[in-house]
Amino acid sequence: MKTKGHVKDERKALDGNGAAAYGVMLCKPNVVAAYPITPMTPLIERLARFVADGQLKAETVEVEGEHSALSVLIGASNAGGRTFTATSSQGLAFMTEAYIKAAMDRIPIVMVIVGRELAGPDGVFSGQQDSLTLRDAGWVQIYAESCQEILDSIIMAYRLAEDEEILLPVNVCYEGYYLSHLIDGVEVPAQKDVDRFLAPLSKMSRFKLDPEVGLTYGGLAPPEIFTEYRYAHLAALDRAKEKIDAIDLEFQQFFGRGYGGQIEEYRMEDAEIALISMGSPSGTAKAVIDNKRDAGMKVGLVRVRALRPFPKERLAKALQGQKALGVLDKNVCFGWDGGVVLMETKAALHEAGVMVPAVGFIGGLGNCDITKQHIGRAIEAIDKAAQGQPHKPVTWLNLE
Repeated sequence: MKTKGHVKDERKALDGNGAAAYGVMLCKPNVVAAYPITPMTPLIERLARFVADGQLKAETVEVEGEHSALSVLIGASNAGGRTFTATSSQGLAFMTEAYIKAAMDRIPIVMVIVGRELAGPDGVFSGQQDSLTLRDAGWVQIYAESCQEILDSIIMAYRLAEDEEILLPVNVCYEGYYLSHLIDGVEVPAQKDVDRFLAPLSKMSRFKLDPEVGLTYGGLAPPEIFTEYRYAHLAALDRAKEKIDAIDLEFQQFFGRGYGGQIEEYRMEDAEIALISMGSPSGTAKAVIDNKRDAGMKVGLVRVRALRPFPKERLAKALQGQKALGVLDKNVCFGWDGGVVLMETKAALHEAGVMVPAVGFIGGLGNCDITKQHIGRAIEAIDKAAQGQPHKPVTWLNLE
């Protein structure tokens, strides 16, 4: 149910980058700085067009590289501005120094990462490895499944980042090409409604650079202060879990759309086995699960939306009582035999004392498709594990 006074959304045909651009415009950032890189470039081009047409009143900064783009926003945000940038792949790698700095200084920047594989071997391929490589840099990371969710997640990201109990930078992540260039029907909220949703931020307070106030940003700190700062950062990430859930619920009340907060549960009410996914393959997985349900198999899906902070409590609750589970990763966790979400899930369940057989699946690397057939095979393997039959710990779907 939408809130009283809700203005009807305008439906547009938008690709993921276009949806992101509309989400950013509706949030009215003061400063946008970015350096173009495929497959993110159309997003920044669209924002530049909004500025040129007078639809977005923002300062756009043309920089010589990604490191400078985020550095500009660190200064602008410290001065009290609302800021935005976006990047992909090698651009994120070049940005790493400033990326870590923004997080460790608790600067509430919102940044889109349009997922693309890192080199090498070289190739302009869709993937999640870029954002996941920096998952422990201190940012909140939200992964979207659809063009609609991209737009909505950006609005929610500002609400989260600028909350005075959080004050952390937030990434909205979505895969290149599969979402960045996919055109779909997207409900674009009215500016009035977005203004109302973000209105609580006007009452928030945070430190800002002011020549009249003696504050230092990024100064040298004694070890005790450094340690306290890290402790506070982790505490803020932990608080972000409940905030993500609460903001998603409030968004649903405002706009009639919700995504479950940290995780989305799909047909999990009576499920006996579960597939865990993250990002664009989740839509295909839902279609396969519907078919399996029609055939009498009690299988459900848990989609991870918040990779950081990792939703360990909600995952443990959702997966309690499952006979077996499988994790579909569109990435690899170097040093382990599997993907990042598989290893994170195993750790979370072990900590919660939930002992469930877990099998891993890796697919979609380097622009490979994850098909219904791949997911069907994965679910069959999970079912075998549930029955105690022999199974491979990790299967590379596109190699078999």
